[in-house]
Amino acid sequence: MLKTYIDLEGDKSRGIKALAGQRAAYSDAVRVDLSDHTLLFVSGKLGVDGKGVIASRSMREQTRQVLENIRSTIAKAGGSMTDIVRVRIYVAVIDDASIRDVHEVRREFFNDGELPASTMVRVDQFVRDGALIEIEADVVMAR
Repeated sequence: MLKTYIDLEGDKSRGIKALAGQRAAYSDAVRVDLSDHTLLFVSGKLGVDGKGVIASRSMREQTRQVLENIRSTIAKAGGSMTDIVRVRIYVAVIDDASIRDVHEVRREFFNDGELPASTMVRVDQFVRDGALIEIEADVVMAR
């Protein structure tokens, strides 16, 4: 078994104001290479763009940005969205409109018959002001 800790951020504080000038104590993902497959554990992603700015004030647009960020992380490790087996979704608002928005955007990224196991939990606050959603993903890739 070979473990690789993936650090994709150039900013050692990962844009977290409370950590300015310090190094955040987590990896963007951890890759575990086994004999016949690879596991990838993707840390929670927020809806921030390439400049570290929250993409929008809309649940729909933040969800889309989060999933693009996850897709990018997985692609850099050699996988695709179809390799995701489980997601954990944390939302600031859990009403009918938000649930619909999240699921409609998810359908843009996942195919029927290849939907990952999923948990959605409402939380009070995220590490970034203005964030409405955070998603983490577990991935299984063929070797």
